[in-house]
Amino acid sequence: MRPSNVRQQSQQKKCIHHSVNSLHNNHSSGIPATRPPIGIPAAQFAPESANGQTQKPHTLPQTTKYNSQRLTCQNHKRTAMAAKPKLGQNFLRDPVAVQRIVAAMGNISTRTVVEIGPGKGVITERIAPKAQRLVAIELDRELAWGIQERFLPEKGFPAVSVARQDVLQYDFVALAQQVGQPLVVVGNLPYYITSLILLRLAASAASLSHAVLMVQREVADRITAHPGTREYGLLTVTLQLYGSTESLFTLPPEAFNPPPDVHSTVFRWNFFPRFTELGVEEAPFITLLKQCFAQKRKTLSNNLRAASLPTDQIAQALEAASIPPQA
Repeated sequence: MRPSNVRQQSQQKKCIHHSVNSLHNNHSSGIPATRPPIGIPAAQFAPESANGQTQKPHTLPQTTKYNSQRLTCQNHKRTAMAAKPKLGQNFLRDPVAVQRIVAAMGNISTRTVVEIGPGKGVITERIAPKAQRLVAIELDRELAWGIQERFLPEKGFPAVSVARQDVLQYDFVALAQQVGQPLVVVGNLPYYITSLILLRLAASAASLSHAVLMVQREVADRITAHPGTREYGLLTVTLQLYGSTESLFTLPPEAFNPPPDVHSTVFRWNFFPRFTELGVEEAPFITLLKQCFAQKRKTLSNNLRAASLPTDQIAQALEAASIPPQA
């Protein structure tokens, strides 16, 4: 089950600086992202473990009578399967919310859509007939099997494929290059790795068109915050550097099974990196942002002094930007 509101806020705050550090390190190191197989059946995928070693591929049973019965049994277990707390699983069950999410994606008839965490497929079944191509990224083995078996080509879904792997290792850039256009992303993000997923998308922003994502309400408030508000912070500025964000609607716990301890908000993120517009280099500017928001209760000038920047340069920069010294 998703963590409680208080616990989740604490976890989110602890991981934001780590997440932005990871984003900066990926850009500054020049090391390309891991390139796992893209949108292939789970049976052919050999994911990488946390230590980088390739695991044995997951193979589907032979299509014998025995194994067909085995699959039927697995499907029964999957239908009644309880959510797995370690994966942050809370399945959306509100059909109106599903319709609103799909509508917020716009016309996807000529687009490749990537769904993060399809779960039991309630959003998948609405997208599949509309999208030119759909790639579902699912880490949970049973859920990945369920999506793969439900959306087979012989059942009328030739454009649906499953990538059974960690979304943090998925190569959005390579898929966009493969299909020759920016991707559309949709998903109900696990609360415990929300920031990491968002920053993974930010790192791939040039290959993405827009995303419709569901996150914890408090996180969405920070993502879509405006300057001068309490929610405005490092996550806000970082994500908005890669495009505009807009809160769409909020759902109560009862919209999910099992119900989480918090409300969830769906927001849209239109990707257009702003570094050229602002005349700044990506990696150094992200470093500056981390220094500016290092301690939110301190003034901007104190944070910059703590980062060993010369006092006279700080004063000149604040004056040039018309920022009060006590801001």
